[in-house]
Amino acid sequence: MNLPDVALASTYDDWSFEPWVLACLALSAGLYLLGLARLWRRAGVGRGAGATQALAFAAGWSTLVAALVTPIDALGARFFSVHMVQHELLMIVAAPLFVLARPLGIWSWALPKPARRAVGWLLHRTAWRAGWRFMTAPLVAWTLHAAALWIWHVPRFFEAALASEAVHAFQHIAFLLTALLFWWSVLGATTRRAQGIGLLSLFATMVHSGALGALLALSSVPWYASYANTAGLFGLTALEDQQLGGLVMWVPTGLIYVAAGLAVAARWLAAPAPSARTRRRLAVRRAETIARRELRSLPRSP
Repeated sequence: MNLPDVALASTYDDWSFEPWVLACLALSAGLYLLGLARLWRRAGVGRGAGATQALAFAAGWSTLVAALVTPIDALGARFFSVHMVQHELLMIVAAPLFVLARPLGIWSWALPKPARRAVGWLLHRTAWRAGWRFMTAPLVAWTLHAAALWIWHVPRFFEAALASEAVHAFQHIAFLLTALLFWWSVLGATTRRAQGIGLLSLFATMVHSGALGALLALSSVPWYASYANTAGLFGLTALEDQQLGGLVMWVPTGLIYVAAGLAVAARWLAAPAPSARTRRRLAVRRAETIARRELRSLPRSP
């Protein structure tokens, strides 16, 4: 076996056991299992959190393990294409699964009763709710996620992440957190209007992420010098490795966005239209609001 083969074989066995990553994974899983057991013991199995939510959490958690612990992490440092697979696992697999799982409430059940009450009090504060509504507003969430995606693929910043474990960790956190906000704005929508906006947000994300993938796939020069000496282990040039990574971002990712868009569209179309009584009530409210504004604009008598 020649030297490149030895290096590649060792990479396949190179699992990542970063202490902080393992601690976060273990803590999140432990709190979830404890909280779910307490909730189901109190309310009954399947109540408060259904089996579908539990399965979504398990799938999302397993995806994080695959992306951050298995040899995918080590291979991503040597091959750009595998690095793109890792990023997509975080952003378009783990993130929407966690949004569907909605684990915050279940985690709170793992806390002692006084702490659980304190968390509930905090989450119902006006400042927290206003901040959360702002961060998960479709335009804000979409902008943050798009900015994270494009900025971190600028060669200077991408190379910095490859050169520093701390910067690399921050890159992954930025991808995951902004993806959670984005998917919450899409999958957490409850009104027809919000669901329609979420559908547009999905389409816009598919377009701009596909454009980035196309730029990488169709480029005639490699963007990232760090992969020049490692891509050859797969028998690829650095440019071919980059083009493969661009295709990962362009085609499979686009198909996932299409599937998510179809699901959101089906829910949007199935949602019942407002009744005649509701439409009349909304019309009266709008008329009252307009009347109050006109009254306030009238000049006051001396």
